[in-house]
Amino acid sequence: MGDWVIGALINIVGSVAINFGTNLLKLGHDQREKLSTTNNNQGNDKFVPKSVMHFQTWRIGILFFAAGNCLNFMSFAYAAQSLLAALGSIQFVSNIAFAYFVLNKTISVKVMVATTFIVFGNIFLVSFGNHQSPVYTPEQLVAKYSNLVFVLYCMSLVFVVAFNQYLYRSGETIISDSAKHTGSHWRTLLPFSYAIVSGAIGSCSVLFAKSLSNMLRLTMSSRYQFHSWFTYSMLLLFLFTAGFWVIKLIAGTNLKRCSLDFCSCHCDNNFFF
Repeated sequence: MGDWVIGALINIVGSVAINFGTNLLKLGHDQREKLSTTNNNQGNDKFVPKSVMHFQTWRIGILFFAAGNCLNFMSFAYAAQSLLAALGSIQFVSNIAFAYFVLNKTISVKVMVATTFIVFGNIFLVSFGNHQSPVYTPEQLVAKYSNLVFVLYCMSLVFVVAFNQYLYRSGETIISDSAKHTGSHWRTLLPFSYAIVSGAIGSCSVLFAKSLSNMLRLTMSSRYQFHSWFTYSMLLLFLFTAGFWVIKLIAGTNLKRCSLDFCSCHCDNNFFF
C-alpha cells in the first residue's frame, strides 16, 4: 500500500469527521433557538437563553470538528496536496447523510444528482491524479514562496478578500436597514461573500499545513528543522489562517443558510487552492 493511499484514507476520515462536527454545531444552534422560541411562546419573558456552548451537542461537534482537522493535517505528510484538497469534496457526499439524519433536512433530487457527479469525479481524481508527495528543503520552499506568480496570486487574493468583505458589510447594513424591502439578490450574495472571505483565507491554511508537514518529515529523517525561522513562520501563518477559517465556519453555523455557507466555503477553498 502506497503512502498516498494512507494519506487519502486519513483525509477522507478527517473530512467526514469535520462535516459531522459541523452538522452537530448547527444542531446545537437549532436546539438553542427552539428552546428560546418555546419559552417565548409560553409567555416566559424573563427567560435568558444559555450560550450555545452549554449544549452537549455543540460541544461534541467541536470535538469531531477538531479531530477531523487534526487528521487532515496528518494526511498531508503522506499524499500530494493537490490530491487531498480535491478529495475533500467527499464532504459533500457525507453532508447529505448528516443533513438528513442529524438535521432532518429534505434532500432534493438536484442535490442527489450533483453528489453522483462528485463521486464519479473523485473516482477519476484518485485514478489519474498526482500521487507523489516530494519533500522540499526550507531553501526550496522559500524559493517557491518568492516566485513572482505566487506573489501575484497573494496580491489578487488580498483584493478578492477585501472586495467581498466590503460586499458583506454593505449587505448587512442594507438588510438591517430595510429587512422587508431588500431584494433577493442581496440575501443570496450575503452568504456567498461570507464564504468567499472564509474560503480564500482558509485555503492558505492548507498550503501552510503542507509546508509544516514537509518540515516534520525532514525532522523525522534526522534533518532537524526546528531551528529554522521558516518553520516558525509557517506555524504562525497556519495558526492564523486556520483559526480564521474555523471561527468563520463556526459562526456560519448560526446563520439561516448554513448548508450554503458550508458548501461554498469548501468550493472556495478548492478554487483558491
